[in-house]
Amino acid sequence: QVQLVESGGGLVQAGGSLRLSCAASGRTFNMAWFRQAPGTEREFVGVSWGGGSKGYSDSVKGRFTISRDNAKNTVYLQMNNLKPEDTATYYCAASRRNYSYRAISDYDYWGQGTQVTVSS
Repeated sequence: QVQLVESGGGLVQAGGSLRLSCAASGRTFNMAWFRQAPGTEREFVGVSWGGGSKGYSDSVKGRFTISRDNAKNTVYLQMNNLKPEDTATYYCAASRRNYSYRAISDYDYWGQGTQVTVSS
């Protein structure tokens, strides 16, 4: 069983930046970020695949960047030019499968979430 712990959320003004971290208690292969705003479904943000490539949703492409430190089993989400519509609880997810992408069911491990609030 792998445990994921997110940190780095907070309140920021529109146009600002935040960096989220997610530390895993064990080795994983694919690590991703999802987010969920009140009253909405959890949605895919981005993924760091085990092979090194990254993928992003269209809504964050060019503003958010995922990076990874495999020695620390940690993945980061750098969020720049934040918008009020980015306000959500952000969740880290991980899998040991060969391939995981946008679906919640692609991931076996989830963090508890960290709140990001962007004020206008």
